[in-house]
Amino acid sequence: MASLAHPSHSVAAGTARPRALAAWLLAVATLVFAMVVVGGITRLTESGLSITEWKPITGALPPLNEAAWQSEFDKYRQIPEYQLINKGMSLEDFKFIYFWEWAHRLLGRIIGLAFALPLAWFAVRRAIPAGYTPRLLALLALGGLQGTIGWWMVTSGLSERTDVSHIRLAVHLLTALFILAGLIWTALDLLAHSKNPAARPARLTALAVGVGIVLFIQLLFGAWVAGLNAGYAANTWPGMNGRFFPENVSWAGLSTFVNDPFLTHFIHRWWAFVAVVALVVLSRRARALGNRPVSIAIHSAFGVQILLGIAVVLTGMNITLAVLHQAVGALVVASAAWGMHVLGREQSAAGARA
Repeated sequence: MASLAHPSHSVAAGTARPRALAAWLLAVATLVFAMVVVGGITRLTESGLSITEWKPITGALPPLNEAAWQSEFDKYRQIPEYQLINKGMSLEDFKFIYFWEWAHRLLGRIIGLAFALPLAWFAVRRAIPAGYTPRLLALLALGGLQGTIGWWMVTSGLSERTDVSHIRLAVHLLTALFILAGLIWTALDLLAHSKNPAARPARLTALAVGVGIVLFIQLLFGAWVAGLNAGYAANTWPGMNGRFFPENVSWAGLSTFVNDPFLTHFIHRWWAFVAVVALVVLSRRARALGNRPVSIAIHSAFGVQILLGIAVVLTGMNITLAVLHQAVGALVVASAAWGMHVLGREQSAAGARA
């Protein structure tokens, strides 16, 4: 994530607090990570359509009495998911799925406040180094957009479908992971600035862009697998139901790569090893620059992620393992962002010496 402006250390040098800003951004990144995990639970428990309205303010409170619970349940009973899949669900079962969707939305509100209020405080105290305000405002805007994307995703499942659109789900998840990477990248820039006010922000290198594209494809297909319930397409590995390539693919042109659960599952499980190669190259380059910890972090993240992916398949989508798979996927993104930043710092330093 390249800088939007070159921070000059000559402005407000006495009041800037880059280290405090970095700590705050990493704390927000931790909340975003938690949001991704809760989002995974929400998806895996089929809870995402339990709240059929978007009330940014009053929706922060759950139903507080039986009449309010019954009202929410009655709204849920009007949508196709209830009528075609969950008909006969008890109120107690509804409360369970409602809780996860409510928790997911509440965490989104908390993240918004945890970012906006400290940002305003740092701005008033003139604690933001020159050049970083546009980037922080861009992250704030992305956070607001993410809330809108979330509701856009939910609306896709309220009328004609029994589930949310897997395409909109992918946009929602990938935006969250992009925000996570952006928070980490900016925090690392600020930590470098705290050590040397003349340090330039890290730049995106060609290798980082390449790794980012490979990782984006893997995450995209992972989101489609989740949205299409394609994890259930096979519970064997490395083959799929006795074959290397699944025989159940319903070919319908290019849309097959987006909409067919067997093909998306197949691509997701094998593109993972393309991503592994890309991440190994990234980590080796970072280690060559003297940063062994980031190499360990990247290897650990993708190693655990591969094992979890296989375990999820073999256990027929065990929910605990599936949630861990999404959680470690976010850690893969975080460690990759760290590695890309290491390369970007070196390029920025080289540019400064030239």
